[in-house]
Formats: sequence, structure tokens, C-alpha cells
Amino acid sequence: MNGVIVVDKAKGNTSFDEIRKIRKEYNIKKVGHTGTLDPMATGVLTILVGEATKLSDYLMNHDKEYVATLSLGEKRDTGDSEGKIIETKKVPDLSEKNVKETLKSFEGEISQIPPKYSAIKVNGKKLYEYARSGEEIEIKPRKVNIFEINLIEIKENSITFKVHCSKGTYIRTLCEDIAEKLGTVGYMSSLRRTRVGNFTLDDVGKIISIEKTLKNEPEYKLKDKELSKFMNGVKIRTNLKDGLVRVYDKDKFIGVGEIKNKELKRKIVV
Repeated sequence: MNGVIVVDKAKGNTSFDEIRKIRKEYNIKKVGHTGTLDPMATGVLTILVGEATKLSDYLMNHDKEYVATLSLGEKRDTGDSEGKIIETKKVPDLSEKNVKETLKSFEGEISQIPPKYSAIKVNGKKLYEYARSGEEIEIKPRKVNIFEINLIEIKENSITFKVHCSKGTYIRTLCEDIAEKLGTVGYMSSLRRTRVGNFTLDDVGKIISIEKTLKNEPEYKLKDKELSKFMNGVKIRTNLKDGLVRVYDKDKFIGVGEIKNKELKRKIVV
């Protein structure tokens, strides 16, 4: 079996818990995913099976959408509801106009400092390992893009919003930065991922073929004598731009090719 299985990750489960379920249910060893969700988070998790695992890098680059709740007045060491309270601060009056303007001010390219409790590696060691041992280390800011962010509701001392963002965006950090701009502190109290690339909650439970997964990529129809070259991993000259292509023999989808420097090479054969 080759393709993408979309899972609605349950709260409390790790991404690897979901992978183990898929391995057991479908009796398949070759399984991977395209970006973890924290145990407290729920929502879209794309699991790759079979030859689709070779698309991991491609799918990890896709943008994402989340619905998050920011709780105000408390700051936590992990940036989410599972951490310890390390600071409290009065919450100012939250007018809808001010909150909307504050959220919109984060649209565009922004600089984020990843959370101490994250899996990013510095000098070969994960940040959360430094944090747990009490070792201080410089965390360099990273550029991410917030394509759109909209208010859903204001409820007492919490704000729920929807955000469309680039890969590598930490919603925990975004929540803390929003709270700071509102004149207080805060933490992410809930997170639900609603979309990864073209995959949404409507796709949960479906097995999506490699061909459909790459539906937005160009197609390449093999010419005479190119079929054997492709199947044997021999490069084929082309004028197409760099990237992935869906490869066809006549009208039959046979795999995925990758173009680099005007040369097409086999990546996946189905």
C-alpha cells in the first residue's frame, strides 16, 4: 500500500502513537509522518505509508492552519497548559477592535524565537533536553510567515483565533507574543490543526494515493524509449523547472520524478 492516511490525532497521544496504530492496523512497516503535533494538540496528522514516505521532505514544506486558544494572565515555562506557572500579570480590558488589530499586526514575515521546550536541535542536542537539565543556551530567532490570522472569539481572559502559517511556525510562541503585545502574559491552552497543505479534517480516514497527493504538481508523459530509462533510474533531459512531477506512461500513472538542473530522475515507482 502506498499513499497518505489522514488522521485526526487524539489529545494525549503522540504522533508516534498514531504511527504505531497505522502499522498495526495495516500490517505495514514503512510508515512516517510530515510533522509532529504535541500530545496536547489535536487535528490533522498526515501519515505516509509505503513509497509515499519518500515524499516526506516535500510534504513537510507545506503551509498549515490551526485553531488556537490563548489564555491570558499566566505565563508557563513550556508555553502551553502542561507547563508550570512562572509569571502572572493583570489582563487589560480586551476590546474586539484592539484584539483584531493586534492579531493582524502579526501577518506577514515575522521573527520567532522557538520555545525552550521544543525538538529543535542545537549542537546536536534537542532544546527540551537543555531546558530539562537547567542548562541555558542561546536560541536564535527564525523567520516564519503568518499568511492570515483571524479572531474567532473573546471569552473572559482567553482569545481563540485561526491562523494560516508557514512550516516551522510555533503557535506557542505566537500566543506568547500576542499576549505581550496586548500588555500581559499568556500561554497556549488548546491547539487544533485543521489543515496541512491540501489535507483537511474532511480527509480524515481516507487513504489518498500518491497521484492525488501530487495533484498540484506538473505531469510528465514519457516519450518513446524513456520508459526504460525512467524505470532504471537513468536521467532524462527536459526543459521543465526543478521540482517533483507526476510521471505517466501514455495515460497510466507510474510514479514520481524529480527534476534538477533540467534532468528528470526517478524518485518513486508505483
